[in-house]
Amino acid sequence: MSQQHSLRQAIDRAVAVLTAAGIDSPRTDAEFLAAHVAGTDRGRLSLIDVAGGDFNHRFDAVIDQRSRRMPLQHIIGTAAFGSLNLRVGPGVFIPRPETEAILEWAQRQRPPRDSVVVDLCTGSGALAVALSQQWPDVRVIGVDDDPVALRYARENAECAGTATEFILGDVTDPALLPDLAGAVSLVVANPPYIPSAAVLQPEVARHDPHHALFGGVDGMEVIGPIVALAGRWLEPGGLIAVEHDDTTSSETVKLFCAAGLFGAVTAREDLAGRPRFVTATRLGHEEVK
Repeated sequence: MSQQHSLRQAIDRAVAVLTAAGIDSPRTDAEFLAAHVAGTDRGRLSLIDVAGGDFNHRFDAVIDQRSRRMPLQHIIGTAAFGSLNLRVGPGVFIPRPETEAILEWAQRQRPPRDSVVVDLCTGSGALAVALSQQWPDVRVIGVDDDPVALRYARENAECAGTATEFILGDVTDPALLPDLAGAVSLVVANPPYIPSAAVLQPEVARHDPHHALFGGVDGMEVIGPIVALAGRWLEPGGLIAVEHDDTTSSETVKLFCAAGLFGAVTAREDLAGRPRFVTATRLGHEEVK
């Protein structure tokens, strides 16, 4: 039997194990884990020869971890986000594909040179590092209240070769970073927004930090303070994008409208067509009613 045939058989066995464990994407996960153990990329699995006891033993071990619903990203140590491969692990929120919709929207904007962009609830630094990489002439600041998350974020910025700044701070504090008042061109935020009664997949419930997931009974308790901060921080014409639960789009729109400081309030969808984030523009002083 060829080594390549043996690898395919090992992956097929792993797919059966992951399917029985209720994994949504068993073949994709099995192939990612095989590539991880083999020290290669998933796309190159068909080009390599790996067989024998050492590979099989290590592959079986990671498949066992995944079957017990450890997140794939924790096992391989990284999470893809846009063009980045971010380091993640226990204690930091794993960036989701849904948030790439905000990234794509933000990347279509173009803050002026030397302006300020702020990523609130930055977690692993996903949005902050991606935007800093795209705009090296812009000051990008990531804010989070968790020192563990910020350690991951700083490492990700260093690996990406960016000068992203990270600050420990509570985004629900109305006195946060007062020196930014009227000085920010763009705010992006992926706050905790899951309603507290929501039932989550085991990978999320057991491994993502709960304070990065839940936003109170209705999922809105952090979004309100973020809207208030943006009202103070954004310069006239400055932009904001806030991610929300797919059940709270209209409530998020209402918050922006009720503040009386924003125009062009727009509900937007993620890449799967679900309501996912709201954008708005800070009005000038003469426009505020």
